[in-house]
Amino acid sequence: MKPVKFDYYSPKTVDEALTLLEEAGFDGKIIAGGQSLVPIMNMRLSSPECLIDINQIHDLQFIEFDSDKVKIGALTRQAEVERSDVVQKHLGLLSEAVPFIGHVQTRNRGTFGGSLVHADPTAEIPLSLMALGGTLHIASKEEVREVNVEDFFITYLTTDIMPNEMLTEIHIPIEQERNGYSFYEISRRHGDFALVASACQLTIDHLDRITNVRLVLGGVEATPLLIEGANEWMKGEVLSDSLLQKVEDIVDEMVDPESDIHATAEYRRHLSKKLAVRTVKSAYERARGEANERS
Repeated sequence: MKPVKFDYYSPKTVDEALTLLEEAGFDGKIIAGGQSLVPIMNMRLSSPECLIDINQIHDLQFIEFDSDKVKIGALTRQAEVERSDVVQKHLGLLSEAVPFIGHVQTRNRGTFGGSLVHADPTAEIPLSLMALGGTLHIASKEEVREVNVEDFFITYLTTDIMPNEMLTEIHIPIEQERNGYSFYEISRRHGDFALVASACQLTIDHLDRITNVRLVLGGVEATPLLIEGANEWMKGEVLSDSLLQKVEDIVDEMVDPESDIHATAEYRRHLSKKLAVRTVKSAYERARGEANERS
């Protein structure tokens, strides 16, 4: 199938794009990489009357270091994030997660912001950003507002963006303490959507006690699942077998996945527990500066 007829616009500035969105209302859609929108339009699951191609807005393509954070433009290609020296130095979790996205051709075309706005609960970038704790800048003709990542994802493929708004940039804080990270996912084949994925970002003090941790699971809920309370019951603790067992027990209580043609709910719950333990252990070892062999 092919999409229904639509009007096509290619604005050169953010202001032009926002004006077009304001005029189009619910009938307008932004296209950037097109990795998700084009297949959806071809299957006629979405039939916008107005398509706004933002690929010529070069001001939205950047990766910048800014003292205590990294800023990433919404139109930045995923491959640019993967290759960025700034990301590799300050946001190791992203560097580890992005290569799992599709294939090279996918990442060459797909955008950082597009993955966030599409909000697939198994996608690597939403999961990583939830673990990193970033903020998203969302613009309309009237204002630019900041939204914490915890409040951005509403439900499956739904975010806190109104029809007259667009995501412009993402700010990700940099940990100044001893920090570690880890990302794992299980899929049927490399490049497939993850059955379950897990991301962890944590910091430790000079006595190797955990001072902050964000553990997130993907593929088990309609949005990336931040394991609430993990920071409270892990803070002040040194990693031990009993602590890892508690991680597994808490995850077992929190996750409630559904069965589908790819995996049963029981299998997803099993993967969630094992990947959560693996990512916490791996992130802790990295924070201590220990050899971290992925397996």
